[in-house]
Amino acid sequence: MAYIFLGALLLFFAAYKFYGGFLDKTFGIDDSCPTPSHSDYDGVDRVPTKKGVLLGHHFASIAGAGPIVGPIIAGLAFGWLPALLWIVLGTIFIGGVHDYTSLIASVRHKAKSVAEIVRLYMSPFAYRMMLVFIWLALVYILIVFVDLTATSFANKGEVASASGMFVALALIFGYLVFRKGLPSGKLSLIFVPILFGLFALSFVIPADLSALAQATGISPRQWWSIGLLLYCVAASVLPVWVLLQPRDYLSSFLLYAAMIGALVGLFLGGFELSYPAFTDWSTVDHGTLFPILFITIACGACSGFHSIVSSGTTSKQLDKETDARPVGYGAMLIEGALAVIALFTVAMLSPGSEIATKSPLAVYGAGMGRFLNTVGLPVAWGESFGMLTISTFLLTTLDTSTRLARYVFEEFFGLKGGLSKYVAIGATLALPIAFVFMTMQDASGNPIPVWKAIWPVFGATNQLLAALALLVVYVWLRKTGKPSWFVAGPLLFMLTMTLWALTQLVLQSGFTLIGIVSAVLLILAIVMVMEAVRVVFLKAVPEAETVDA
Repeated sequence: MAYIFLGALLLFFAAYKFYGGFLDKTFGIDDSCPTPSHSDYDGVDRVPTKKGVLLGHHFASIAGAGPIVGPIIAGLAFGWLPALLWIVLGTIFIGGVHDYTSLIASVRHKAKSVAEIVRLYMSPFAYRMMLVFIWLALVYILIVFVDLTATSFANKGEVASASGMFVALALIFGYLVFRKGLPSGKLSLIFVPILFGLFALSFVIPADLSALAQATGISPRQWWSIGLLLYCVAASVLPVWVLLQPRDYLSSFLLYAAMIGALVGLFLGGFELSYPAFTDWSTVDHGTLFPILFITIACGACSGFHSIVSSGTTSKQLDKETDARPVGYGAMLIEGALAVIALFTVAMLSPGSEIATKSPLAVYGAGMGRFLNTVGLPVAWGESFGMLTISTFLLTTLDTSTRLARYVFEEFFGLKGGLSKYVAIGATLALPIAFVFMTMQDASGNPIPVWKAIWPVFGATNQLLAALALLVVYVWLRKTGKPSWFVAGPLLFMLTMTLWALTQLVLQSGFTLIGIVSAVLLILAIVMVMEAVRVVFLKAVPEAETVDA
């Protein structure tokens, strides 16, 4: 396993240097062109940010549980080899291109969102359809990730308490850096050790809501879900420097420690590839490998949510254009490496292992416990550290998704003013709140976690959003006379896989919530594709006003 992982890392490094360099050259990256964080500075959302800090913030925003859950589900279902091939090749040629080009497209259009670029190059109708699609995708992300985070908090009290203390530490770090002007590098020498000290402290004071649950009849998972949604409200309206940037910067050290620990564990632990490399072309629970593999593994290979982050927040904080490659393309490669580590927690399992029947986060935690045990950390601590790492990124995904959904809702209805943000947040969180108190069932009528019931349509939505983002970039490049072939291939592949998967979901689910939503998404996607064909091949539209299109 160690040599396979090392090979994947070498491929990612080569892709960053050579394919990333090709992308820079193709787009004419030039630091003399002021980025929106400078030209439209506002001190709240548009703030020039150092490359290292922005990389941490961007990565934490795009990662979440996606590169953990998807690879583990797919690895267990189809074997580790198909999942590994999709992760490595998809990250380099599809996901990385998607993230980088959506970031550059936004920067070159005054940090406009992907949807706003649709309005410039396609039509007002397509623009509004794109807004609806993005908003629905963000709501599904909130439903899935709130349930996953709440479940991990309920099962691992030390993870919950460590996450809370970590948020408080980030607030202090952000105040000292952005208001007192203290150097982030020197402060890191103090705050990073404190960060790991808080993790150790969390085992002494684990959070426990069992007494509250007994008194109210509301389960700990539901209480944590409510608390997380309230956290989303607060974090999504604060200036980015208060919490998002410092927390994401500090959380990147958790990731680096986890990845280094896993790498050392892979080399020193002598773990073998025990799980089958390939199981079958189809399974009863998941369906056929084509197209299900490509919607099950979203984050970690390609994810439409990344384009929303790139064009919604990251483009507003990019200090200079040359930072786009490490932040946009580089963060996707790091996420691919994380997805490979998650996949190896499956590859080391024996067929029929009891661990394989548990949740993906539990599988990941168990694998990290074994990896980190080789460097002297107790297995229980290693499991909790792995869970903390993922929970930290889940928190970032939650508040970033809420903030972006608020932008989209306000944009669609033209809302402005002090109270509009709270109206938009309320509308966005209404469905996630409802799902907190719902009981979901599988095809046999057995109760299942919310995230598991929603994951298929979430994956299809997320991947179709990636296809639509690539479609927008393709239209922009075609309308401005730039090379577009390196976008066309990923675009056609993602469209084929996602439309195929959504069609299967509609046929399998019938007149249910998932079936109806899948049908709506399928119709929206077809409309967007038809509109793009009309604009590019059948009808010219006025050129857009851009910074440097």
